[in-house]
Parts: sequence; C-alpha cells; structure tokens
Amino acid sequence: MIDVNQLRRNVSFTHDGNLYKVTEYSHNKPGRGKATIRVTVRDLRTGSNLQLTFTSGDRVEDIRLDKRTFQYLYDDGRFYVFMDTETYEQKEVNHAVFEDHVKYLRENMELELLLYEGEILDYELPKTLEFDVVEAENAVAGDTATGATKEVITDTGLKVKTPLFVQTGDRIKVNTETGEYITRV
Repeated sequence: MIDVNQLRRNVSFTHDGNLYKVTEYSHNKPGRGKATIRVTVRDLRTGSNLQLTFTSGDRVEDIRLDKRTFQYLYDDGRFYVFMDTETYEQKEVNHAVFEDHVKYLRENMELELLLYEGEILDYELPKTLEFDVVEAENAVAGDTATGATKEVITDTGLKVKTPLFVQTGDRIKVNTETGEYITRV
C-alpha cells in the first residue's frame, strides 16, 4: 500500500479492483482541511481515461509490472501479435492497449511490454523512431519570417509537421513522446 501523495506520472496502482496508470497528477492544498490529490489515470485493461480524486492520507495498492522485450509481428484485425524474444512464445495484445501510439508500430520492431501476472497491460516505446516519408506536399517558402512547416505522412500513416525541405523518400527521426519531428536521417 502506498499513500496517494506518492502517486506521480507513470505510477501503476490498483483501486476498486481496477488497474490504473497515472498520466497526470495535481496536488491542491486549501487553507483549511486536508489536501486533495487529483489524478488522471488510464485503465490498463480497457484503455479508458478518467479522473480520480483522493484526500490526503488515502492509500492505494501499488503494483509492480514486469518488463520484457517483445518483437511486434503483425495485426490480425482483432489483436496485435507479439513474440517474446526469450521464449519465442506469441502473445496477443488488445487494440485498446496501443490506441494512442498504433502509428508507431512497425513489423519486426522490438519494444518493452509491461506484464502484470502474465497479462500484457502496457508498453514503453523507444524515445525516438525513424520513419520513411511516403507523402509530402511541395511547399514554397514564400514570405515566411520564421521556420515554416508542412505536414508529411510516413510509411506507417503517422502525420508529422516537418520543415519545408523534407521530401517524399526522405527518412526522418520522430520523438515518440511528443510526436514531433527531430531531424532528417
């Protein structure tokens, strides 16, 4: 059991029988009375987001997620299929787990999956990934005073704002946390 004051971003815990991961945290201390802790959490089983409010002194059950390296194989329409790189066992992962970052998945890429009691609940993407640009509009710099950008589409369907010089066929590096262009490779 941990005190709710110890909840921070990316901490996983169980509350009322559900498994949650903290995505945002705020602590509010009014002049009188106990402090309130508001957390925005993602349900690790359903993928839904919700807000929970606790008062200072409340306790929740923290959980430990096991981290293992898996290789992404394919999408069968209902599940994403991964292979454990140590045991070669294949696991199916619900689409709701990768809802936000599905455009970062590429066949044969390796990433860290987080398991709780053998069930895959979460993932950790690399900080940066490289993508091939498959569609980029021709842009003219024109009368811009500062760095102008345009939107390009990568080989996985990810849309990224890039500088005007990025063309179809280029390879770019993208920050997976923010979805922003870093550099041309």
